[in-house]
Amino acid sequence: MVSEEQKRVLDPEQDAAALKALTHPLRIRLLGMLRQDGPATASELAVRTGESSASTSYHLRVLAKYAFVAEAEHRDGRERRWQAVHSVTSWSNKAMEAASGSRAWVSLSRRAQIEHLEASLVRHEADITDGRLGQEWVEPSGINDLMPRLTPESLTELWDMLDRKLEELTARDAEDPRAAQVVFLTAGLPLALRDPGAEADTSAPAGTDAEDAS
Repeated sequence: MVSEEQKRVLDPEQDAAALKALTHPLRIRLLGMLRQDGPATASELAVRTGESSASTSYHLRVLAKYAFVAEAEHRDGRERRWQAVHSVTSWSNKAMEAASGSRAWVSLSRRAQIEHLEASLVRHEADITDGRLGQEWVEPSGINDLMPRLTPESLTELWDMLDRKLEELTARDAEDPRAAQVVFLTAGLPLALRDPGAEADTSAPAGTDAEDAS
């Protein structure tokens, strides 16, 4: 589980410039790569993103200016290596809701998380197909799309329960050589009731479950 020291908690007033720096999609992508795969050079990240090394180097310097990344230990001293300073970027939804610019940033961040999920699914399937992950990971892997009816208090309790359980399991598996990095995205997005006469909803059907989708 992520400790408090590994979290970067953003405040919409004190960190307005940092929030603005993270609105660039490439910066979000670079920060995510460093968090997921560890330290890298601007050139290495350029290859992985299809950007020029000058571009990745510039955006990494911007991220460093606002303390999202920092220089890592160099392998040969020839090129600067970068690492993420924190494992997680966090914030208070209530605080962000107070300012329109912050609300826009939260929306952008959530959509970046959805893109990360899609990219992670592609990577996961390729890792299984190409044998980089063993068959023991096939059964427990999956994506849930559930639609429970909850009160605000119950949704808050659910988040707290997930945090506690994830902390417990992460600690238990810390020294197990079989443990692998798992992309675990969760969402709790309440929806208002629709007018029965409203335009048809074309979003993906809900209620699919990893165990029921076979």
